[in-house]
Amino acid sequence: MLYSRALIPTVKEAPADAANASHTLLVRGGYIRKVGAGMYDFLPLGLRVLRKIEGIVREEMNRAGAQEILMPALLPAEYFKETGRWDVYGDTLFRLKDRKGGEFHLGPTHEEIVTDIARREIKSWRDMPANLYQIQTKYRDEPRPRGGLLRCREFIMKDAYSFDVNEDGAKASYERMRQAYCAAFDRMGLTYRLVAADPGAIGGSTSAEFQVLADSGEDAIVACDTCDYAANVEIATVKAPEASASAVSPSDRVKVHTPKVGSIEDVSAFLKLPKEQFLKSLVYVAGTETVLAVVRGDHDVNEIRLARALGVDEVHMAADADVEKATGAKVGFAGPVGFEGKVVVDRAAASVVNAATGANETDQHFTGVNRGRDWDGEVRDIRLATNGDPCPSCANGKLKTYKGIEGGHIFILGTRYSAQMGAVYSDEKQEKHPIVMGCYGIGISRLVATAIEQNHDKDGIKWPASIAPYQVHLVTVGADEPVSAAAKKLYDDLWAAGVEVLWDDRDERPGVKFKDADLLGIPWRVTVGAKALATGNVEVKPRTEADPKKAELVPALGAARVLAERVKAALATKG
Repeated sequence: MLYSRALIPTVKEAPADAANASHTLLVRGGYIRKVGAGMYDFLPLGLRVLRKIEGIVREEMNRAGAQEILMPALLPAEYFKETGRWDVYGDTLFRLKDRKGGEFHLGPTHEEIVTDIARREIKSWRDMPANLYQIQTKYRDEPRPRGGLLRCREFIMKDAYSFDVNEDGAKASYERMRQAYCAAFDRMGLTYRLVAADPGAIGGSTSAEFQVLADSGEDAIVACDTCDYAANVEIATVKAPEASASAVSPSDRVKVHTPKVGSIEDVSAFLKLPKEQFLKSLVYVAGTETVLAVVRGDHDVNEIRLARALGVDEVHMAADADVEKATGAKVGFAGPVGFEGKVVVDRAAASVVNAATGANETDQHFTGVNRGRDWDGEVRDIRLATNGDPCPSCANGKLKTYKGIEGGHIFILGTRYSAQMGAVYSDEKQEKHPIVMGCYGIGISRLVATAIEQNHDKDGIKWPASIAPYQVHLVTVGADEPVSAAAKKLYDDLWAAGVEVLWDDRDERPGVKFKDADLLGIPWRVTVGAKALATGNVEVKPRTEADPKKAELVPALGAARVLAERVKAALATKG
């Protein structure tokens, strides 16, 4: 492609609403343009990247034996009502009515629709195992679309669904999808972790996320430094502390005036006590019940584990007014001593001797607080795992925390949808059973941004070769005939060798071309200029090279072959 004929509207300034690197660089590089909150145009370069990711995912799904279908995005309400998700999804659903008053919504996911296919088309055990997938646009009314392509209201997703006769078959299908996903993420050149995860509104039993590691990631994950244990912190288990007799004798409880120091950090400094000596008490609402969750001062509450301990689907932090009503004090001074309501305490907090905690009185804290004498509660594992915690899976490992962006999610759904919707099959004895299902998603458009979050520098993008819009960025310096002729020959030879090339043939200064090349992030920049050409060479510089002045001289006559070999080698490995 000639740059002079391409739509590549690069800009110098970052968009005003950009809060991360991928949003900034995709807009500045002319890959995408915003249409509305959480909605984007994919311009030519952006679409090329999107199609590369789609292609890799499609190849690996086909290789794993899945069959591609396409389901509608506009869905009748009756299917979500059949499973109860019409209400569960709440405001996340884009709801609409047709001219006759019929209720519809835009599909955020397609479990119900594919289950409807299964109940109509799968009749016998002989029809399984089966796996159907699609690559299609999804719609979710996110309350705060942000991060460019990372959290949109309209996005492109690959969703697959497996159908098996029993749990063992479902596990085998799950394993095939796990391997297919690993192959796809490896081919995209992404560094990732497969972590245990919460199934959320999709439901099911076994669930794992493919977390692409990035400092800007919204998700926190932990992984053992010794074994293969890894999990999203939302569901990560923490090894219970070993019970031991404390060498510290209980002291008397003392009330201390702590004016305007409600946070753990502030009161820790005020009382000159380490955070580990505090009981952090947070008021939650669980259904109709108000609950006090207590963790050690250096820990945080795991709301998913708290909800499970309470036997509810979810919990949420109480509003300030509700906190004052429950504790009799302003926010920041809650504590378990004298709290009139249910108290759930984490195991680590339960073992703190002579703790400091809020006194349920504004500007007052207690010191010398001990469970059993001064307060009590139901002891459960309700804290978030953190860096340095002992691994729950092996004897000697320690957990290390990472930031990640969810790129894929795989589930074993069991019979949740098939049983509700009557998707059954007949076995060898003609007895009816619900189909056992699995669900597997990859955020195709999200991965465009995710790849950049992991691969960029201050100058621009660093695309892995397998998903780059082009593989070689050809730059001509000067407009004299020998330079143009050499560039034209190299351009034609590269395409003939199967290498995708963007040729910057514009009448621009070299500095402008080089800046745009760094911004666009194409893996290899090849410069054809009079100086190098005088010695029979062209300059080749990988985008990953840290030194902007470090370029390799390659004979012009053999440059196409050299580059083709390097591209082929890169595509044969990760990225």
